[in-house]
Formats: sequence, structure tokens, C-alpha cells
Amino acid sequence: MLRISTYTGGIAQTNGYLVNTPTDSFLVDAPDGVADWLRRQGVKVSHLLLTHQHFDHVQDAAAVQREHGAKVWAFAPFSRELTLEFLMGFVSGTSFAVAEYAVDEVLEGRDAIEVGGLTWKLAHIPGHSADSVTFYSETEKLVFGGDVLFAGSIGRTDFPGGNLEILLAGIQKHLLVLPDDTRVLPGHMEETTIGEEREGNPYLEG
Repeated sequence: MLRISTYTGGIAQTNGYLVNTPTDSFLVDAPDGVADWLRRQGVKVSHLLLTHQHFDHVQDAAAVQREHGAKVWAFAPFSRELTLEFLMGFVSGTSFAVAEYAVDEVLEGRDAIEVGGLTWKLAHIPGHSADSVTFYSETEKLVFGGDVLFAGSIGRTDFPGGNLEILLAGIQKHLLVLPDDTRVLPGHMEETTIGEEREGNPYLEG
């Protein structure tokens, strides 16, 4: 049985998800503070899946990789251009840099991966970030959506590399085709379902 615990932390209140299966434990995204949280949980994770590499989703990636020996899987290799860390420095007024980690498996070009004894179908949906990827389990009826689709909203497109048309097209092509009861576990705020967003998300009307 799949068990998912949510950690929310960092300046942007970013969600990280600890996924426990009968055979494994892994993490989706690594916001600030999640490494300490995992220590308190007493859990070891085998993998860290990144929905994208904006700084608020990867601040603890290096710590998780180091402390757990976790394999980091992401759409693209580590890049300071992708992290947008300069925005954090601008907001805080101080020098800021994400601790560098190694992407062990680059997922560009892959349709699916096997983690935790489950198949996760991949969809590359740029528009918020060039490397945004979603992880969908058909058997578990859930998708880790990162900052692509939120409850009543969508990812911001006013960052470098953002594009509203591309983001909306990707959501229509890859997410709105999923069953209505598919749970969406986003990078921020509460979870939702595909059906709720298809019916009530103002950004997806028309």
C-alpha cells in the first residue's frame, strides 16, 4: 500500500512528498528543511525525483543525496540557470546559491520510470520552467505535478523561460486527459483532482 506524507517548507512554502511503498521509500522534491524532517522521521530514501529545479524545490537536494545516498532523477542536469537562485538573492538581499548536487539520471526522452515498485509515466510540460516534468501512476491514480497545475491556478509564467501558451497546451495535452479522480499533488498549496480543475480552474476555461 502506498503512503504519502507531505512536508511544506522554505520561503515559498514548497511541498515535498515522502512516498512509502512496500518495497521502498523515495522523495519528490527537496524544499528547504526536508532533510531535517527526514531525519526526524527516521526514514531513508532511495531516490529523489525532481519535478523541476527552481531553487525552492531543490534547496535540500544536495543534503538528501549526501545523507541518504539517494539517486537524483530530473529532466535535465543540474544548472544554476534552471534554479533561478538569483531571485532568492534578490528577495533576501543577500548572496544565495543552491548547494550543488549531481543528477544521476537525466529523464529527458524517457516516457516512464520504475521507482518504489511502481511505474511512473513522465510528461514534460514546460512553460513554468523549461525542465518541468510530471510523474503519473495509473495504478495509484495520482500525479506529482510540481508547479504546473494547482488547485484553482497554474504555474507562474513570468520567470525566465516562462511561457503561458506552452504551459496551457501542455496541461491540456498531458493532464486534462487523465481520469477525473486522479489526485494532483502540487508543488504548492493543497492537493486537488483532475476533475476539479477541469470543471473549475479559471485558467483552463474555454
